[in-house]
Amino acid sequence: MAAYVGHRRVLVDGVEVFYRDAGPPQAPVVLLPHGYPCSSFQFRNLMAALGDRWRLVAPDLPGFGYSATPDPADFDYTFAGYGRFLHRFVDTLNLRRYAIYLHDYGSQHGFRLAMSAPERVAALIVQNGDVYLDEFGPKYAPLRRYWANPTPQGRAELAGNVSEEGFRDEFVGELPERLVERVSPDLWTLAWAQLRTPPRPEIIVGLFTDQATTLADFPRIQAYLREHRPPTLIVWGPHDGYMPAGAARAYLRDLPDAELHLLDGGHWALETNLDEVVALARDFLNRAHPPG
Repeated sequence: MAAYVGHRRVLVDGVEVFYRDAGPPQAPVVLLPHGYPCSSFQFRNLMAALGDRWRLVAPDLPGFGYSATPDPADFDYTFAGYGRFLHRFVDTLNLRRYAIYLHDYGSQHGFRLAMSAPERVAALIVQNGDVYLDEFGPKYAPLRRYWANPTPQGRAELAGNVSEEGFRDEFVGELPERLVERVSPDLWTLAWAQLRTPPRPEIIVGLFTDQATTLADFPRIQAYLREHRPPTLIVWGPHDGYMPAGAARAYLRDLPDAELHLLDGGHWALETNLDEVVALARDFLNRAHPPG
């Protein structure tokens, strides 16, 4: 039976944050920071499927989803800023130990949280969240051109992707046609409805440009993995223009004992391969982060 998913709000440093919460309050926690251009909505089915034994908590980041959008003068809309926010969020909810689901931009925020308090991390599930520069896929090309030569024209090119059609491409762009029908149009329709109102589009473009700062953190993340060796499940959709199969295999350089599963799916594997991800995550969490 699917677990009930609650829809809640909490103040974090004065910012109203929407979050989804499923599972018994005292169960082991799985933290779910979302990617771009989505929100906690991306985890709705995973939360219902695993909420019988774990507590799953998925916040909407400020500026995304149903959370507030504080003035940029009052909130740091950068990858480092979101990493600090995630730490304050778990402290506000008094989450002292957790597994972290690392996906897309959420992987960057989640790794910052993990490195800031490694003793709290029970396990990692990595799903299309890349930290190996040499395995970047071809879809990174416009971003890499801009990072190397930040021009107004390049920024305008990036801004052109912040549209309903651009969001649709993020969700189904590299999928084989036989898998496209599995991805609900609700994803890009809802994302565009939530993100089209200023200043949110400019915040997103700011993240595109700020993503260049994350590259310098990759060696530090890799060192964290080698030093702390958190139990890790790597479950990956290789039909991904940003993060092909090589980006998944690269984790084995630093985590040779990690479990690696390549699915017949893409970047949003929770849409195309939900049952497989749930089965793999359930088996892994029962061993690495079991209910008491």
